[in-house]
Amino acid sequence: MPGNIMQALYNSVSGLFGFSQNLNTISNNISNMNTPGFRGSDSFFEDVIGDDGTKIAGTGADTSQGQIEQTSTSTDVAIQGEGLFMLKDPQGNLYYTRSGQFDFNSSGQLEDSVNKYLVQGYSPTGSFGNIDISSLKTLPAVATTEVDMVGNIVTGSSPDTISGITIYDAQGTAHTLTMGLTTTTSSTTPTPPGSTTWNVTLTDGSGATVGSGQVSFDTTGAPQAGANSVTMTANLGGKSQSVVFNFGTPGSLSGATGIQGTSTSLAAKVKDGHGVVGLSSESFDTSGILQLTYADGSTHAGPQLALASFPNEASMQEIQGNLYLPPQNQTAQIGRPGSASFGKIDGSSLEMSNVNLTQELADMIVLQRGYQASSRVMTVSSDMLQQLYDSTRGS
Repeated sequence: MPGNIMQALYNSVSGLFGFSQNLNTISNNISNMNTPGFRGSDSFFEDVIGDDGTKIAGTGADTSQGQIEQTSTSTDVAIQGEGLFMLKDPQGNLYYTRSGQFDFNSSGQLEDSVNKYLVQGYSPTGSFGNIDISSLKTLPAVATTEVDMVGNIVTGSSPDTISGITIYDAQGTAHTLTMGLTTTTSSTTPTPPGSTTWNVTLTDGSGATVGSGQVSFDTTGAPQAGANSVTMTANLGGKSQSVVFNFGTPGSLSGATGIQGTSTSLAAKVKDGHGVVGLSSESFDTSGILQLTYADGSTHAGPQLALASFPNEASMQEIQGNLYLPPQNQTAQIGRPGSASFGKIDGSSLEMSNVNLTQELADMIVLQRGYQASSRVMTVSSDMLQQLYDSTRGS
């Protein structure tokens, strides 16, 4: 009988150890309930063979998705579905996380805000590596090649002047032109009766002529074939540059018109060209592609986030609250958000911890009762041994 009492004492001690270890797991879960991307853990008990009590067999990670919350940071991202973000430290080691607290550093590389590790992804050309926008912070200058003339012009407005036409050379320098239009009765372009022909002159800011030509409108007011555009060829920014001033499609009233008996409203609409344009803002779309918006309002696609997955993510090694190393003997499957089994990206959002506080508190109450019961068994076993010892000593 003394052996049974001693075994009961040892069993109760193993229960105390097991419940205290489980409490450590619960306390860690609760302390990280506000850690973005944190995955809670559960402790598993097992029987020790030979009625030798219990022990913690191990812990397992809960890989369910946490709640996604919106943030005010455009580079914060969350995964809606399967996948892990990939981070690289300065030594080239890869880590994995569900926490998308990202921002661009001074070098234009996307990094996580906590560890400053570089986020991995695909460049616009498809190469894998660091997400880098250092070469995308500005749009290079584009020379103007075409200007559309829109509106109506009548002979009663001759001569007419359109000023403030801004075009760009290949270096991004702006040049302001003025267009002068004067009706003519003698023209190198055949004009049927009732049609109108205009002499067009283009001058720069100094008043020097940089281009000239003629345009004609038929009796309906539509531009005539062969006389519906004027091409300016001038030396701008040290290079020869041609700009076509298009008055519309022959026979169509969709561009410039020469309808008599109405008012004049001819204006110039520069179709292309711009100076050097700076980056205004950035955001990630559902495919994880960084959409770059520039000061001129244009949007261009940039790098794309890469995601990774493992056959058994629950066995990943936790480095800290939201950073993991890959499981042993498991190879990462790498892909793009929204492809294969990978989830989509929520921009300006973060996935919070998947810890269920209500469940953790309920588990803690059960744990406390188990600890109290084990403590009571230990006390009773101790009392019984003391009684046995006293009776033996008395005899």
